[in-house]
Amino acid sequence: MIGHNARALTALFGNPDLDVREGPARKLQFLGPVCVLDAYLYAPREGAEPVVTHVDARQPDGRDIDRASCVAALSRREEAR
Repeated sequence: MIGHNARALTALFGNPDLDVREGPARKLQFLGPVCVLDAYLYAPREGAEPVVTHVDARQPDGRDIDRASCVAALSRREEAR
C-alpha cells in the first residue's frame, strides 16, 4: 500500500468512509467489520500526486491487528467490488 495513490486505494477498497485533508496531508479511512484502516497520503514533492506514506490498522474496538490481515479483509468489502 505504501506508494499507492488515492485512486489505487479506492479501486482496492471502494470509496473511503472518511476523507480528511489537513494542509498537505490527506487521510483516507476504510471501515469494515474486522478492522479500520487509516492511510496517510503526502506528495513526495511539490506538485506531485499524494501517495501513501504511512498506514495504521486496528480492530473496531481499538485493539491491534496485523495490517496485512486488515488489507485482506477490507479488499473483500462489498464496496470494493
